[in-house]
Amino acid sequence: MAAKKPGMIVILSSPSGAGKTTLVKKLSLRNNFKISISHTTRKPRANEKNQKDYFFINNKEFKSLIKKKKFLEYAKVFSNYYGSLKETVINRITEGDNVIFDIDWQGTQQIKNKKLKYKIITIFILPPSKNELFNRLLKRDQKDKKIASQRMKQFKADVLHWKDYDFAVINDKIELCYKQILNFIKKQKNSRKKIFYDKKIIKNHIDKLIN
Repeated sequence: MAAKKPGMIVILSSPSGAGKTTLVKKLSLRNNFKISISHTTRKPRANEKNQKDYFFINNKEFKSLIKKKKFLEYAKVFSNYYGSLKETVINRITEGDNVIFDIDWQGTQQIKNKKLKYKIITIFILPPSKNELFNRLLKRDQKDKKIASQRMKQFKADVLHWKDYDFAVINDKIELCYKQILNFIKKQKNSRKKIFYDKKIIKNHIDKLIN
């Protein structure tokens, strides 16, 4: 019996509130695509469930896993830790699953630096505008302006990391954005070379977002 062909790692990153979690969930509905469920020290939101959306643990437990070098990647974001267990991810890939990550640029860089033998596709999601991003953050965090403002301050630093990704896309209309991501994944999956795309549109959009 032939061994299973290993899957790949698909990473989606974005400034907080740009819609990557929704896109990750849409991708996970496809055959052989599974979400990497992160461990986190932050408190669950009203609609989140333990072991489904995240593994919610305390700081002591998280730091113990760091010490034991259990994480493939981890980062501290807005005073909370997030991390993905290496053993779980590798097991899924070797079983043929494509593992989707919903992580920031710090975690992405850590995974790339690991120089794994598996294919890695990295995608950066951009919001249509700063105003739209702020409105999404207010809606998500139950109209808490303090949290939304804190995340907006981090926005400029985060968005500049788009250059480190294989593909960047503007999430104006969710279905169109999803199709663009899916199309890129299909092209990159079947290519041994890096797939190039027109970055001028992205560069112009970034200029508008940060100025």
